[in-house]
Amino acid sequence: MNKNYYSWQQVDNAINNIILQMFNDNWKPEVIIGLTRGGLTPAVKLSNLTGIPMHTLDVRLRDTFNGYEVESNQKFAKQAIKNHNILIVDDINDTGETLDWIYNDWKKAWPGKDPKAIWNNVIRVACLIDNTASDFDIDYSAIEINKIETPQWVVFPWEE
Repeated sequence: MNKNYYSWQQVDNAINNIILQMFNDNWKPEVIIGLTRGGLTPAVKLSNLTGIPMHTLDVRLRDTFNGYEVESNQKFAKQAIKNHNILIVDDINDTGETLDWIYNDWKKAWPGKDPKAIWNNVIRVACLIDNTASDFDIDYSAIEINKIETPQWVVFPWEE
Protein backbone atom coordinates (compact mmCIF):
# COMPACT_ATOMS: atom_id res chain seq x y z
CA MET A 1 0.00 0.00 0.00
CA ASN A 2 1.29 3.45 -0.89
CA LYS A 3 2.03 5.96 1.83
CA ASN A 4 0.80 9.50 1.28
CA TYR A 5 2.79 12.01 3.36
CA TYR A 6 1.25 15.35 4.32
CA SER A 7 3.34 18.38 5.25
CA TRP A 8 2.82 20.92 8.01
CA GLN A 9 1.90 23.44 5.32
CA GLN A 10 -0.82 21.15 4.01
CA VAL A 11 -2.12 20.70 7.56
CA ASP A 12 -2.17 24.47 8.15
CA ASN A 13 -3.95 25.01 4.83
CA ALA A 14 -6.51 22.34 5.73
CA ILE A 15 -7.20 23.92 9.12
CA ASN A 16 -7.64 27.36 7.57
CA ASN A 17 -9.98 25.82 4.99
CA ILE A 18 -12.11 24.24 7.75
CA ILE A 19 -12.31 27.57 9.61
CA LEU A 20 -13.47 29.25 6.39
CA GLN A 21 -16.13 26.57 5.86
CA MET A 22 -17.50 27.11 9.38
CA PHE A 23 -17.48 30.88 8.81
CA ASN A 24 -19.36 30.45 5.52
CA ASP A 25 -21.90 28.25 7.35
CA ASN A 26 -22.25 30.96 9.99
CA TRP A 27 -21.60 28.27 12.60
CA LYS A 28 -19.30 28.57 15.59
CA PRO A 29 -18.69 25.90 18.19
CA GLU A 30 -18.55 26.69 21.88
CA VAL A 31 -16.05 23.90 22.43
CA ILE A 32 -13.65 21.91 20.26
CA ILE A 33 -13.07 18.27 21.12
CA GLY A 34 -9.84 16.74 19.86
CA LEU A 35 -9.81 12.97 19.52
CA THR A 36 -6.79 11.13 20.84
CA ARG A 37 -4.42 10.60 19.04
CA GLY A 38 -4.64 12.10 15.58
CA GLY A 39 -7.18 14.80 16.30
CA LEU A 40 -5.20 16.51 19.04
CA THR A 41 -2.81 18.53 16.88
CA PRO A 42 -5.49 19.85 14.49
CA ALA A 43 -7.80 20.59 17.44
CA VAL A 44 -5.12 22.60 19.25
CA LYS A 45 -4.36 24.56 16.09
CA LEU A 46 -8.08 25.24 15.51
CA SER A 47 -8.46 26.33 19.13
CA ASN A 48 -5.46 28.65 18.95
CA LEU A 49 -6.65 30.25 15.72
CA THR A 50 -10.26 30.73 16.83
CA GLY A 51 -9.93 31.27 20.58
CA ILE A 52 -12.44 28.46 21.18
CA PRO A 53 -11.63 26.24 24.20
CA MET A 54 -10.49 22.71 23.47
CA HIS A 55 -10.96 19.45 25.35
CA THR A 56 -9.86 15.92 24.59
CA LEU A 57 -11.69 12.65 24.21
CA ASP A 58 -9.75 9.40 24.19
CA VAL A 59 -11.53 7.18 21.68
CA ARG A 60 -9.02 4.88 20.03
CA LEU A 61 -10.26 1.80 18.30
CA ARG A 62 -6.72 0.87 17.23
CA ASP A 63 -3.30 1.72 18.72
CA THR A 64 -4.44 0.48 22.08
CA PHE A 65 -2.64 -1.35 24.86
CA ASN A 66 -3.50 -4.09 27.31
CA GLY A 67 -6.35 -2.96 29.53
CA TYR A 68 -7.22 0.15 27.49
CA GLU A 69 -10.87 1.16 27.62
CA VAL A 70 -12.44 3.64 25.24
CA GLU A 71 -13.38 6.84 27.08
CA SER A 72 -17.09 7.37 27.39
CA ASN A 73 -17.72 11.02 28.18
CA GLN A 74 -21.35 11.89 28.74
CA LYS A 75 -20.39 15.43 29.83
CA PHE A 76 -20.08 16.50 26.20
CA ALA A 77 -23.29 14.71 25.23
CA LYS A 78 -25.11 16.57 28.02
CA GLN A 79 -23.73 19.87 26.72
CA ALA A 80 -25.14 19.03 23.30
CA ILE A 81 -28.63 18.42 24.68
CA LYS A 82 -28.48 21.96 26.12
CA ASN A 83 -27.86 23.26 22.56
CA HIS A 84 -24.16 23.97 23.06
CA ASN A 85 -22.40 23.78 19.68
CA ILE A 86 -19.64 21.16 19.71
CA LEU A 87 -17.00 20.53 17.07
CA ILE A 88 -15.37 17.09 17.12
CA VAL A 89 -11.96 17.09 15.40
CA ASP A 90 -9.90 14.21 14.07
CA ASP A 91 -7.12 13.99 11.52
CA ILE A 92 -8.91 11.61 9.15
CA ASN A 93 -12.37 10.16 8.78
CA ASP A 94 -10.97 6.82 7.69
CA THR A 95 -13.64 4.13 8.16
CA GLY A 96 -16.04 6.18 10.31
CA GLU A 97 -15.85 3.60 13.07
CA THR A 98 -14.50 6.03 15.71
CA LEU A 99 -17.12 8.70 14.98
CA ASP A 100 -19.86 6.10 14.89
CA TRP A 101 -18.72 4.84 18.32
CA ILE A 102 -18.96 8.40 19.73
CA TYR A 103 -22.42 8.92 18.23
CA ASN A 104 -23.69 5.65 19.70
CA ASP A 105 -22.10 6.42 23.08
CA TRP A 106 -23.48 9.95 23.29
CA LYS A 107 -27.02 9.05 22.27
CA LYS A 108 -27.25 7.05 25.53
CA ALA A 109 -27.34 10.45 27.29
CA TRP A 110 -30.41 11.48 25.28
CA PRO A 111 -33.15 9.00 26.29
CA GLY A 112 -36.51 9.83 24.79
CA LYS A 113 -34.91 12.31 22.35
CA ASP A 114 -34.21 11.99 18.65
CA PRO A 115 -30.42 11.47 18.62
CA LYS A 116 -30.05 12.35 14.95
CA ALA A 117 -31.81 15.67 15.51
CA ILE A 118 -29.52 16.53 18.42
CA TRP A 119 -26.40 15.42 16.55
CA ASN A 120 -27.33 17.25 13.36
CA ASN A 121 -28.38 20.41 15.21
CA VAL A 122 -25.44 21.16 17.50
CA ILE A 123 -22.66 18.66 16.83
CA ARG A 124 -20.41 18.89 13.82
CA VAL A 125 -17.34 16.92 12.82
CA ALA A 126 -14.22 18.25 11.12
CA CYS A 127 -11.40 16.10 9.78
CA LEU A 128 -8.44 17.29 7.76
CA ILE A 129 -9.02 14.39 5.38
CA ASP A 130 -12.30 12.69 4.56
CA ASN A 131 -12.20 9.22 3.08
CA THR A 132 -15.37 9.41 0.99
CA ALA A 133 -15.65 5.62 1.25
CA SER A 134 -16.21 5.99 5.01
CA ASP A 135 -19.54 4.92 6.47
CA PHE A 136 -19.78 8.15 8.52
CA ASP A 137 -20.61 11.51 6.96
CA ILE A 138 -18.74 14.50 8.36
CA ASP A 139 -19.42 18.21 8.10
CA TYR A 140 -16.03 19.75 7.33
CA SER A 141 -12.90 18.54 5.59
CA ALA A 142 -10.25 20.10 3.41
CA ILE A 143 -9.07 17.06 1.49
CA GLU A 144 -11.09 14.19 0.10
CA ILE A 145 -9.70 10.80 -0.79
CA ASN A 146 -11.26 7.45 -1.61
CA LYS A 147 -9.27 4.59 -0.14
CA ILE A 148 -11.23 2.00 -2.08
CA GLU A 149 -10.35 3.55 -5.44
CA THR A 150 -6.80 4.49 -4.38
CA PRO A 151 -5.59 2.41 -1.42
CA GLN A 152 -3.19 4.46 0.67
CA TRP A 153 -1.88 4.99 4.16
CA VAL A 154 -2.01 8.65 5.19
CA VAL A 155 0.98 9.88 7.20
CA PHE A 156 0.70 13.21 9.03
CA PRO A 157 3.79 15.21 10.03
CA TRP A 158 3.32 14.45 13.73
CA GLU A 159 3.52 10.73 12.93
CA GLU A 160 6.97 10.80 11.36
